[in-house]
Amino acid sequence: MTGSRLFIFGLIHCAFLLNLGCASDKEAPLMVLDPPSNTMAQVQTFLNEGNRLFREGRWGGAQQQFQAAVQEQPDLAEAHYNLALAMEHMGDREGAKPHFIKAANLAPGNKVIWNSPPLRRYGKVPDKPIEASTSPVLPGGIGGIGGGGGGSGGGF
Repeated sequence: MTGSRLFIFGLIHCAFLLNLGCASDKEAPLMVLDPPSNTMAQVQTFLNEGNRLFREGRWGGAQQQFQAAVQEQPDLAEAHYNLALAMEHMGDREGAKPHFIKAANLAPGNKVIWNSPPLRRYGKVPDKPIEASTSPVLPGGIGGIGGGGGGSGGGF
């Protein structure tokens, strides 16, 4: 082979090997969400501290911070989602479930939340949120995710 052919062959070979290294059936680790712009100041502090603890693998401390954020600002999807992730890491899937669902209800356009594998485990989640004023339906509540109509509240 000539020098230029050998060089091109080497580049193709490297590209192939790099591509093999990127292919994986393993799910990417789930990451906590940063506070959005509409976050109250105290809740932003709770979420930032919870996110730091989560990234350090300190799930219990992170869970406490996220729980405080949910109590202070219960309409914040990111707080529910992060709390659910911490609970999952601690092995509390049943406790995490309503928070994943609540997060999806509160943020119908958030692709990170909607594409989250844990959320998809918990019910019938369409590929994308329904536009307009209604949210998709998951078992266990009224309206939005968890909808089913009639009866008592959504279990949150």
